Amino acid sequence: MKKENPQLKATVRTITGRKVRQLRRQGLMPSSVYGREMEPISIQVIDKEFEIIFKRVGESGLVDLILDDKTLPVLFRNPQYHPVDGKLTHVDCYKVNLKEKIITMVPIEFVGESAAVKLGKVLVEVTNEIEIEALPTDLIEKIEVDLAKLENVDSVITVADLDIDRKIIEIKTDPEQVIVKVDEPKVEEEPIIEEVATVEEVPATAQKSPEESESVEKETEK
Repeated sequence: MKKENPQLKATVRTITGRKVRQLRRQGLMPSSVYGREMEPISIQVIDKEFEIIFKRVGESGLVDLILDDKTLPVLFRNPQYHPVDGKLTHVDCYKVNLKEKIITMVPIEFVGESAAVKLGKVLVEVTNEIEIEALPTDLIEKIEVDLAKLENVDSVITVADLDIDRKIIEIKTDPEQVIVKVDEPKVEEEPIIEEVATVEEVPATAQKSPEESESVEKETEK
């Protein structure tokens, strides 16, 4: 069964620069589509529709961009976020050639539970994505890693352990790269409190410099 790509409708955008804020107030998000053998085109998409699709495919899932009467196979690239609320403000759409392999990053999704962690050990996530190369139609949106395989302390899952069809997908990341592992919990040492010797009160005259003390003595003799 052929995999169906999510579809995102877009229209040509004429507003550029700082004026794009007007679009965001209208529920639209500025974007652009580019690729080999085509001139970049400024476009706009419906904010809510884009968020639903982006949440599903991220930057590694193929999307059919519907622009006028054309359907363009694209990957999302260079998402930009608002510095305060973290909301997506812009994204690029990279038009791909379906017959040419591309290199991209695919996210790791952890599923299941580790028996070692249930017993109080610590789960250490080392990396949450790997680099792969494949035809656009063979790209995967995510890679699931089952934490149930981590049964003991020092249990490790590496890139070589990932369940991926290597006949159609080439993994570019080092196969020995650790994805996740189990460690002993760190024992926090109690801080050492050094006792500070109590300083006895010293008469004011004893705190004076030798010259001052000598002057006091002479005044006393008088």
